[in-house]
Amino acid sequence: MTIVFVLLKKEIPIMYIEHLAIWCKNLELMKDFYVNYFGAISNTQYHNPNNKFSSYFLSFEKGSRLELMQMPGIPDSLNDVMAQFSGLIHFAVAVGSEEKVDVLTDQFRKDGIRIVGEPRKTGDGYYESAVLDPEGNRIEITV
Repeated sequence: MTIVFVLLKKEIPIMYIEHLAIWCKNLELMKDFYVNYFGAISNTQYHNPNNKFSSYFLSFEKGSRLELMQMPGIPDSLNDVMAQFSGLIHFAVAVGSEEKVDVLTDQFRKDGIRIVGEPRKTGDGYYESAVLDPEGNRIEITV
């Protein structure tokens, strides 16, 4: 069943974020990180030899997909991963329970993944922790 809004006698479907994309330096390392820790399912690598662009689309049990992309000439971000700045600052992955947030955070710690926010209940009622992926992108782990 599709839910639609009626506006000026036109049907407009509900909109959602289909995917987010991350430029990567090490495409295989990043793919393996999301597959191993978050259970992502990867498609076969796409490669365009003309511009040396490669990518993977990662799918999760539900929600948006994540596109990991690599191409020569993409400059490093100048943003400090520990500072706040304008623009996209993090995305959140829901793992299903507070216990799973704790377990996954402990696994990240054991594996040397940088924890940037210990598990906690936020002022607006979320239970979350935060880590950096291998290339410094901030991920909130939430229920």
